[in-house]
Amino acid sequence: MDSLSQSIPHYLIQYLPFLIPLLILEVGLMAAALIHIFTHKTYKRGNRVIWVILSFVQIIGPVLYFTIGKGDE
Repeated sequence: MDSLSQSIPHYLIQYLPFLIPLLILEVGLMAAALIHIFTHKTYKRGNRVIWVILSFVQIIGPVLYFTIGKGDE
């Protein structure tokens, strides 16, 4: 733990309990969106390229895809 505290700034260590779940949520949403994009061919708006690019835009991209881009099955 000593080497970890030396490599990470002290002000960042106090936010790790908040940042780690947020990072897991972001990566999980992005992975779910990309899997859905590549396994389905219909979208309400846009095309596959647009949704793949938007999926990499922090947490808002996957949320936008699942709310306005995901087509009917």
